[in-house]
Amino acid sequence: MKTGIIGLGAMGANMALNLDKNGYLHAVWNRTASKAEEIAEQTQAKVAASPAELARECDVIITCVSRDEDVLDVINSLTEGITPGTIVVDTSTVNAETARQAAEILREKDAHFLDSPVSGGVEGAKKGTLAMMAGGEEEILEKVRPVLSAIGDKISYIGDSGSGQACKAVNQIMAAGINQAVTEALAFGEFMGLNMDKVVDIVATGAAGNWFLDHRGKSMLADNYTPGFKLGLHHKDLSICKAMLANRTDVTLPIVEMTLIHYQRLMEAGYADEDISALFRLKRQQFRESGDM
Repeated sequence: MKTGIIGLGAMGANMALNLDKNGYLHAVWNRTASKAEEIAEQTQAKVAASPAELARECDVIITCVSRDEDVLDVINSLTEGITPGTIVVDTSTVNAETARQAAEILREKDAHFLDSPVSGGVEGAKKGTLAMMAGGEEEILEKVRPVLSAIGDKISYIGDSGSGQACKAVNQIMAAGINQAVTEALAFGEFMGLNMDKVVDIVATGAAGNWFLDHRGKSMLADNYTPGFKLGLHHKDLSICKAMLANRTDVTLPIVEMTLIHYQRLMEAGYADEDISALFRLKRQQFRESGDM
């Protein structure tokens, strides 16, 4: 199946490389043309002049952009060239309602849409081990599964259009809670004067062990916040989670609200492009301000 990819940031570029390794990549497009040209040089994929041109030549189109308006702009551009039966798989993280709108736009062109946000960060994109949660028609997912297997090793059908994005929202809320717990606990342990490398090793083997502690614990203690998942993007995702409950004034998301406040402080200090583990900066600062280390 000839596959095109739109959106070649850190995630999309690595997806493109893995699609190429598996013989699927046919064309690429990116708003900043130089990124598309760079991928084309590495893969020999064609650089499409527009999303519509890419749509004319591809059976499967994978999109990986940042925001709701970007998804809808790309989908509307694709309709100018898309042919019936084409499958569009959006790996962005957006509102579930945006996914339903995109599905309806493509349905009018007899094309198919899967909202398939991913989890696993840049590491997962590089290794082709992303987790994908798909909303839409299950039979369409099965049809495109061989292509998606080039970029993810955990591909799950979750329900109708919008369900993939709702599932991703669950993931992002949980990630916020884990980030809060791990960064606060490590800042506490550091304040207690413990050998924190040993603490991480010990705690990781018990009931509190988790992926974030394993992969970010020692790096944050060393003040290394190389992005696996950018703090500014998680802020955007949590804002989407909050927006999904816009009409439910009787429901609150305390962890989301607290994390948005903390992320906003860090973004204003210039840390938006650091990994979400940069939350440790605030936690450590709070303990240091409470007394001598």
